[in-house]
Amino acid sequence: MKKIIFILMLFISTVYSSELINPLDFNGTKIEKEKVVELIEIYVKEVYTKIGMGSDSVLRMMEKEELKAFKYLTKVKSRKLLNSVTEKYCAIGMCTYNTIKMMYREEEKASKEKLEW
Repeated sequence: MKKIIFILMLFISTVYSSELINPLDFNGTKIEKEKVVELIEIYVKEVYTKIGMGSDSVLRMMEKEELKAFKYLTKVKSRKLLNSVTEKYCAIGMCTYNTIKMMYREEEKASKEKLEW
């Protein structure tokens, strides 16, 4: 059962990634805002309903988190790093703005660290 859920989430995430809007290409027009909201609502509903967590409270909470992550990503400084993280995580079926935000932050932090004794 877990394997089926994982495969289903991978498929849905792949579809979502093909329509994913790059936050750094986002200009904030009304049409773009509506498209981002629509994509997030569709993706969250599909994923969480498939795993039995499709209650309105869970869906709204996850939609808000995805939108918050998208807004954060519109302000990142490195397009190269954002694109790299997006490609990497979308390729393995983990293509959500939350995942991309989290991994962008981790990669950015790691790029400033240096091994010391």
